[in-house]
Amino acid sequence: MASFFNRKDTNMTEGNILQHLVRFSVPLLIGNIFQVLYNTVDSIVVGNFIGKEALAAVGNVSPIINTLIGFFLGLAAGASVVISQYYGARDEKSVHEAVHTTMLMTFILCVVFTLVGVLMVPYMLRLMSTPDDVFDGAAQYLRIYFYGVSGLMIYNMGAGILQAVGDSKRPLYFLIVSALTNTVLDLVFVVCCGWGIAGVAIATVIAQCLSAALVLIVLTRTTASYSIFWSHMRINIGILRSIWKIGLPSALQQAITSFSNVFVQSYVNQFGSACMAGWTSYGKIDQFILLPMQSMSLSTTTFVGQNLGANNIKRARTGTHRAVIVSLAVTAVLVVPVMIFAGQLIPLFNTDPNVIMYGTLFIRIISPFYLLCVVNQIYAGSLRGAGDTKTPTVIMLLSFVVFRQIYLFVTSKLIGTVIPVAFGYPAGWLLCSIVIFIYYKFGKWEKNRVTICKSNSQQLKKDAC
Repeated sequence: MASFFNRKDTNMTEGNILQHLVRFSVPLLIGNIFQVLYNTVDSIVVGNFIGKEALAAVGNVSPIINTLIGFFLGLAAGASVVISQYYGARDEKSVHEAVHTTMLMTFILCVVFTLVGVLMVPYMLRLMSTPDDVFDGAAQYLRIYFYGVSGLMIYNMGAGILQAVGDSKRPLYFLIVSALTNTVLDLVFVVCCGWGIAGVAIATVIAQCLSAALVLIVLTRTTASYSIFWSHMRINIGILRSIWKIGLPSALQQAITSFSNVFVQSYVNQFGSACMAGWTSYGKIDQFILLPMQSMSLSTTTFVGQNLGANNIKRARTGTHRAVIVSLAVTAVLVVPVMIFAGQLIPLFNTDPNVIMYGTLFIRIISPFYLLCVVNQIYAGSLRGAGDTKTPTVIMLLSFVVFRQIYLFVTSKLIGTVIPVAFGYPAGWLLCSIVIFIYYKFGKWEKNRVTICKSNSQQLKKDAC
């Protein structure tokens, strides 16, 4: 048992590049699968044991949850970049200070997010034009979720710390335990106890708190430089400034993009609960398709961060290119069977013929365009690893928010069907992929990269290491 708490970090600045990327991303992938299972199992249980209105209610709140959580995860990405570069530079003192600054910041944000989330529930649902037949269920689920949102935030930040030093396996183990717990509790609370939507939300909160407890146990018991000591829990202003400088653009991008999906959801809501349930069902399958490229993107961020911390630009670029190739191949393999068997996948969530029709339509329209996502996900991950979070933030906001909303507004006026809504995502992906590739290829970002200096943990400097 003691060996479980020993350091399991990985130095990515030497050795086989592809091997590092794959070995690091596979546990992330499996872990992300189990994390997605939270909501997927919720949707399956709700859709089959409660009804399509309840399924629509659970799906309706996803953009709201993702808005607040996306902001936090953007900050977590900033912390991960800072820690990974310190780790790559072998600056153990700064790693220690960055970890404690990160965790104290997380605890403070847990309080803020809980209060904001609970108080804003009815206002956010009305903003989305949530139909009356799903409003109460959506409000109940969302309110309970935010009461327990601290578990999700603490786990993700703790996992980000471990991933920054190359440990992607233990976060996986915690997610497996948590996902299994969520599945069992879903069935107990909904099927056996008859608690309905509330039971699903409570099960999710308990499971998330369990994963948070497990990651904290590891971080407090490890002997490595990234260990947590409660007596050392304080804010280093310089490091906090670095985290926010790198993480805030990504946080704003994720939050605003997720918030813009509130308006996408409002377009879907206009077509009734069956269309909403079909969109929810598609969204759960969508998450699984995105997981390999997102996992490789996180792997690329850590890889680039460590190698730039060691001032190895060429190795960082090579790793990025190989990550793109692997992700394209894996995504292509996934997309084909999903498109073929779309009609058999949607009934897993609900057997209503209209729900199946809408869900299948969404899958078959959107799936071929996932290859575009590979480009923007991997290159964005590489740029973030270099500390350049502003550029991908601007590109993604223009593509996923401004352009997508203009596109949806115009096409929905011209075409009175849900089809233009379905094409909203691919249209944004296409623009984003083109622009971010051009910037990565010709923007000379490596000359303007942000590198954390070993000699001075109080600030960020450009190319000073």
